[in-house]
Amino acid sequence: MLSISHALTGAFIAVKVGNPALAIPLILLSHYIEDAIPHWDVGTGLTKGTKSPADAFRHELYDLALAGGLVILMFSEQGVIPYWGAFLGLLPDFLEAPRNFWKWEPAWLAPLNRFHHSFHHSIPRM
Repeated sequence: MLSISHALTGAFIAVKVGNPALAIPLILLSHYIEDAIPHWDVGTGLTKGTKSPADAFRHELYDLALAGGLVILMFSEQGVIPYWGAFLGLLPDFLEAPRNFWKWEPAWLAPLNRFHHSFHHSIPRM
């Protein structure tokens, strides 16, 4: 899923729910629900060799910059809460990034990444 979707959903939930004890699990749950919807993302094609890790990483940085810009544009009046929500909405992808882009995965991250990957339903880009 593009970072834009996860960041905006996380920011929206954080602002609308307010209570961190409820918002944090909802934001994380939303990430996995969004990933379960068939989609393409920046990493699509990386494992099949159609894109170099450096190209995918560069595209991901553009995607993150656009996501951050949209969060600022849409939630700038709300203080820091939407930024924490956006970060938490992206957290599972941030934890998976070392494995996806640099082929490095600490042992403690492997179970979390397997869990995250079990929800992912990426489709090829047209």
